[in-house]
Amino acid sequence: MRLSDIPAPDSAAARAALELASEYHTPALLNHVLRSWLWAEGFATVEGLHGVDRELLYVSAVLHDIGIVPAFDNHTLAYEDAGGHVAKALTAGAGWPAARRTRAHEVIVRHNWPEVDPAVDPEGHLLEVATALDISGVRPDALPLEFRREVVAAFPRLSLAAEFTACVTDQAERKPGTAAKRIVDRGVASKLQRNPLESLG
Repeated sequence: MRLSDIPAPDSAAARAALELASEYHTPALLNHVLRSWLWAEGFATVEGLHGVDRELLYVSAVLHDIGIVPAFDNHTLAYEDAGGHVAKALTAGAGWPAARRTRAHEVIVRHNWPEVDPAVDPEGHLLEVATALDISGVRPDALPLEFRREVVAAFPRLSLAAEFTACVTDQAERKPGTAAKRIVDRGVASKLQRNPLESLG
């Protein structure tokens, strides 16, 4: 498993998603969403999942945290819900049919679920386990060590721990009925600091 074996989709939606994320995310958050995509692809391989919509997975991964940046922060919706709506708008512009646009929204919302059944939503499952690894350090040994080192070297973690903790804490305080509150209450700050990926970079 190598980075060179996982090319980014070459489509209008994929290019637009990366352009949007690059414009609005800090370097640490941009690296986080790109690592999340790569972890998702890695989990698809080790779990033997077939029929994964790679373009949908990429677009959803790259945009999964866009709802926490000021330009797209919604004063009432959970940040993952707001980000899903950004993905729907972007993919509409790229010509995706309505059902597939809805899937992008679902995958982004479900990345904050405690668990997603891969039999029901393989892309949602992959993004959930990928972000759980990158944020909370869940199942780090499921992916080969050399692959983890290669990904972290290519996309360093930088100040992700401090930035994400601040962002999600702000979301939890303003929107206590959303998943952000659960994430904060379950110790996201300490999980980020103890994440074994931190020692690889």
